[in-house]
Amino acid sequence: MHEHEYVSEEMLCVLAQVAGEDNVLMTEPMREHTTFKIGGPADVLVTPRTADALVRVLDTCYAGGVPVTIVGNGSDLLVGDRGIRGVVVLLRDNFAGIEVDAPHWRVTAEAGALLRDVALAAADQGLSGMEPLWGIPATVGGACFMNAGAYDGTTGEVLESVRVYVPSKHGNRGSVVTLEARDLNLGYRKSRVHDDGLIVISATFKLSPASEGMIRAAMDDYQRRREEKQPLEMASAGSTFKRPEGYFAGKLIMDAGLRGARVGDAQVSEKHCGFVVNTGHASAKDVLGLIEHVQDEVKSQFGVDLEPEVRMIGEF
Repeated sequence: MHEHEYVSEEMLCVLAQVAGEDNVLMTEPMREHTTFKIGGPADVLVTPRTADALVRVLDTCYAGGVPVTIVGNGSDLLVGDRGIRGVVVLLRDNFAGIEVDAPHWRVTAEAGALLRDVALAAADQGLSGMEPLWGIPATVGGACFMNAGAYDGTTGEVLESVRVYVPSKHGNRGSVVTLEARDLNLGYRKSRVHDDGLIVISATFKLSPASEGMIRAAMDDYQRRREEKQPLEMASAGSTFKRPEGYFAGKLIMDAGLRGARVGDAQVSEKHCGFVVNTGHASAKDVLGLIEHVQDEVKSQFGVDLEPEVRMIGEF
């Protein structure tokens, strides 16, 4: 389908006015914006640089009935080979401000800021709590969306509040509200941000004081553990499957004899079987085929259903 069937010339002009002409790209390959390095073109990619521009872009799209997809670091996404129809709003370096309020032990960051950068900014001011999260290759918005976690820490444990855009159900302007973390229904890889289709503008984290040396030592330790166990040198979307109750996905996949299994250029990582990696020019179809093969084998050998943690978006 041609992009203009979704996004009219008129809509493009409005988006360019609202976000700035340089911040609106046509038929932009999504493989440039995902850690998997996979994905066909977005009809239109918009990179707003202020909260006001973001809200106006969203209002414009929703009022015009144009599908909107929000992408941060693209670290848990598999984008279809045929790309994404409508408008992709990218919140990354263009939307990544961080403010540290050291006396009150708080850090507020825009949705596109990387958890890594938030953790480093906090460490600089002797604020502790982000250490387990700092190696997760997610933006703040993405971390709130799925309550990202690693080792024994989750986003929800240090999150105080989020400022979100709530789309109108009637094609009117959306509203911007601040929600306390306790009202976000945070659980394992889930949150109300995801369930209610909210769009994170910024988030505030409540941390605690500690010596900078101790904070950095903990960060180094988490990083070392990650490097030892995970195929960080390969393109992937992180853990491919959610942890099934009472099991570890990687161990089940290894025990099923699937270490190194391939479909095209998609491969079960030799280093950590819980990761599917792109060894070169894998297509989304390759990855999907491999995911299904792994699911079938684990189900037939162990009777366990593996549910993908990777989010699949766009047209396959």
